[in-house]
Amino acid sequence: METSIIKIGNSKGLRLSKTILEKYKIKDKVEIILEKGEIILRPITSPRKNWEKEFRKMSENGDDKLLMNDVFEDENLEEWT
Repeated sequence: METSIIKIGNSKGLRLSKTILEKYKIKDKVEIILEKGEIILRPITSPRKNWEKEFRKMSENGDDKLLMNDVFEDENLEEWT
């Protein structure tokens, strides 16, 4: 399939037909993958899909610890009250 690049303001873009949008279940966002001279568009159905399951696994593995202290030694908490 061939399609034209169109001007959108100061940018350029692709226009996808309703048929393509429906067939590949493209709603509001797509993931753009740049790979070996190709551009791949992949529909994003739910940006946070499976996060709950992954967070649960992190907790079970003990991987859900802070990477740095949430309060620094020189932090003045008084200025926030």
